[in-house]
Amino acid sequence: MMKSTKLVAAVFCMLVGSACWADDPADEKERKERAAALARGEITFDDLKFDIEKGQAFEKKMLTKKIEGLHERTVQLRGFILPSTLFRETDIKEFVLVRDDQECCFGPGAALYDCVIVNLVDGVTTDFTTRPVTVKGKFTVKEYLYPDNKTHFAVFHLEGVSVK
Repeated sequence: MMKSTKLVAAVFCMLVGSACWADDPADEKERKERAAALARGEITFDDLKFDIEKGQAFEKKMLTKKIEGLHERTVQLRGFILPSTLFRETDIKEFVLVRDDQECCFGPGAALYDCVIVNLVDGVTTDFTTRPVTVKGKFTVKEYLYPDNKTHFAVFHLEGVSVK
């Protein structure tokens, strides 16, 4: 009886294990598509994620190699204009681009990697919209500190050449 139990257990582990280890073709296709988009400079806020605990002080060494590789590259990033950071609704030259349109996701307790400070180059402006926008421009890692010079409110910057 003991031998058959071990055999059943071994076969079960082999079958279940091989199913778990098998690469899902959909996952592989998605990885390839994401890599191609990244090579074209099409980034998402997911590409900007890094390990940081809520309330933890930011250190540049927290950034991933992927993020470091984006520094000073021309990219396109889709997100929402954070309305609470605007002083006007038209002819906007600078704004905060956020992952989603929920203002609760910005400010104290928000993930540091979920916002990008956008400054548009001379001659380029945009108007406020509640719909998502895609900003194209030069991406840089740039630390923005609150007046206390101790805590960060942003660590990413885009010098935008277009907003669509």
